[in-house]
Amino acid sequence: MRVTEADLPEIPVIEVGADFPWETLIRQEERAHALLDVATRRTPDRVLQVLDSISRRWIARREADDLAEVDRIAVRLGRPGAYFLSVNYEWGCTVRVCPSPDNASARLIRVLDWRTPGLGAHIIAAKVEAAAGPFLTLTWPGYTGVLQAVAKGRFAAALNQAPMRRPVGLYPVDWAANRARVWLMPHPTPAHVLRDVFETAEDFTEAKRMLVERPIASPGIFALSGLGPREVAIIERTETEARVHTGDQIAANHWQAAGWHGTARGTDSAGRACQMARIPADLKPDFGWLAAPMLNDRTRLVMQADATEGRLIAQGYEAQAAATMPLQLSL
Repeated sequence: MRVTEADLPEIPVIEVGADFPWETLIRQEERAHALLDVATRRTPDRVLQVLDSISRRWIARREADDLAEVDRIAVRLGRPGAYFLSVNYEWGCTVRVCPSPDNASARLIRVLDWRTPGLGAHIIAAKVEAAAGPFLTLTWPGYTGVLQAVAKGRFAAALNQAPMRRPVGLYPVDWAANRARVWLMPHPTPAHVLRDVFETAEDFTEAKRMLVERPIASPGIFALSGLGPREVAIIERTETEARVHTGDQIAANHWQAAGWHGTARGTDSAGRACQMARIPADLKPDFGWLAAPMLNDRTRLVMQADATEGRLIAQGYEAQAAATMPLQLSL
């Protein structure tokens, strides 16, 4: 039987407080277990337990409050994988920050790719009450970081994974070397820095400063759009250095900064970036423009956001097809 858009589930929208990872888990626990079922079905429990142990030790070196948060979530879930999935980030993304078509505001366009299936089908929208003001993040029950979000009257932002460093040029060895480097770092992940930005930054300028200055556990690429049409930036980061690109900008999973080298992540990073440059920032809930290479087997989410208007549109994807109905929100 052919599935039509009308048959697809809606993305749940829930209002939560500052403890949003716990609150989203409690209110969407069945969804959390369904996602873990899919994400871990090919990984033996023993392997997950080892990954959990390593991940928990790393979190413990960073911050006691972070550990307490993830401990609480892991106890509630009562199954292997909670610690590892909290700090795992193996994805590829394509993003654009640019003025709106009428040049009245700034906009962010985002396509998220991730190896783990189920992330598109089980996405949720959480309206979070934070110290600096409310924000809406597209996330998953119990997830403690922020990968993409919008705060009306402040800014919108998203995180792309940076290229992989190339110590020897063999992918499996390079991956292991990059992962080992992360475990040695005492800094938070880029996703947890972005969470702190949304919770505490008052405006685009402060958010940009934090994303440039805060040390991170691994390289990342941040996309940031503010209120005015000129408040747009791509911030490329190593653990302690930053390169900022302003104006209408595209980012995928390769460096723009001169002299920075690495292996691009995801499917055809350069091709995705070129394709994104042609996408209209029109905030229409029609994602017909989503096509290969931006649309691929790992595509999980597409979204557009405008912080001035407080508007967001999004849709979950699985297996190169829509997995949810389009979401339209005015914050």
